[in-house]
Amino acid sequence: MSSTSLAGRRAVVTGGGAGIGAACARALAAEGAHVVVADRDEAAAAAVANEVNGEAWVVDLDNTRALDGLALEADVLVNNAGIQVVRPIEEFDPEDFRRIQRLMIEAPFLLVRAALPHMYSRGWGRVVNLSSVHGLIASPFKVAYVTAKHALEGLSKVTALEGAAHGVTSNCVNPAYVRTALVEKQIADQARVHGISEAEVVEKVLLTEQSVKRLVEPEEVASLVVWLTGPHAGMATGGSYTLDGGWHAR
Repeated sequence: MSSTSLAGRRAVVTGGGAGIGAACARALAAEGAHVVVADRDEAAAAAVANEVNGEAWVVDLDNTRALDGLALEADVLVNNAGIQVVRPIEEFDPEDFRRIQRLMIEAPFLLVRAALPHMYSRGWGRVVNLSSVHGLIASPFKVAYVTAKHALEGLSKVTALEGAAHGVTSNCVNPAYVRTALVEKQIADQARVHGISEAEVVEKVLLTEQSVKRLVEPEEVASLVVWLTGPHAGMATGGSYTLDGGWHAR
């Protein structure tokens, strides 16, 4: 049954056309938010926007210069868009590294920068940054992704400190491996760099550190995102909330 805890609020979800972003869009809409589905894939953004009675924003977040002067009317901002490249450092294409930093740290900074004036004017705002277990620890062969997620943690904390006096909270959500196309693509890359089969990747790489031996579902991530935007999370700010199946209990 739908509630109205976010009635009258405008939520922007990046990478909203699929995976975690689409799950977040659905969950926020179920709480009454008007959801803007931001994605570079026009058809995917439109499909999810139509499903949640929201709107599509077709945007290439890799083109960060185009975001410099942006003003964003968002009460809730979910920075979710991301990509992954798996390579040893010495084989890592410098342009892939730069692209991941643009998409996963420059773009979130610019979107936060664009949204804060509106949030401040209303005395309320929620920034949720989809980080990762790799925002808190490292794994080999993911130098660009780990670097960007660690930087995102810092951005989120500074946003929390500056936003507190204005009714704005900022938090990171840190899942382990989520059942998405991004992870499925990564399995083949991991198999190559580790020299093992794809089936072994799931058991020996993806789930090896977890006590709960399964992938996180996108809807589980979305439920935490929604809680962080809700009426009982006003004191939750500057935090990193793990959904890692016990990874950090070790």
